[in-house]
Amino acid sequence: MSTIAWNHELRDQMEFAWKVQFLPRLEGLGDIEYLWEPVDGCWSIRPDEAGWWRLDRASPEPTPPPITTIAWRMMHIADVFGRRTSRHFGDWSFDLDTHSLPSTAADGLAFLTACHDAWIAGLTAAGEEGLSRPCGRAEPLYPEAPLASLVLHVNREFLHHAAEIQLLRDLYLRLGA
Repeated sequence: MSTIAWNHELRDQMEFAWKVQFLPRLEGLGDIEYLWEPVDGCWSIRPDEAGWWRLDRASPEPTPPPITTIAWRMMHIADVFGRRTSRHFGDWSFDLDTHSLPSTAADGLAFLTACHDAWIAGLTAAGEEGLSRPCGRAEPLYPEAPLASLVLHVNREFLHHAAEIQLLRDLYLRLGA
């Protein structure tokens, strides 16, 4: 009977999508496109009164939810990676509200990459056994779920928003904005 290395398989799924499907499609992303708002009422990242760049958001979220910019989506993915890394493998200190978000495409991609790399490093260190441990207080909606379930969710979340970013890039290039 063969044993499947699930930690490797889950990381491999993410890394293939990251390196082969996502990063190549971000080549040439400029600052104007990063912040491009394809329709009125988009959510993006904007400077607040103190000059710190923040995500537009509301609670509860409007129905239907607003269209979001590439910058907003990249920072959302960074938050998914960063918050989960901090809570499951770190010191719980990651919070998008504690510093200004990157206002340029290059800085945004660097921030997102750092969050991605930390997530992958945490998963690698967790090993096979780590996938079985309960999420605990780090995931209050499903504390009893195994970490593997969270990894599947993070992978889905990344794939979903990465595809949206790629669609926005396709639209931007074709609309001549």
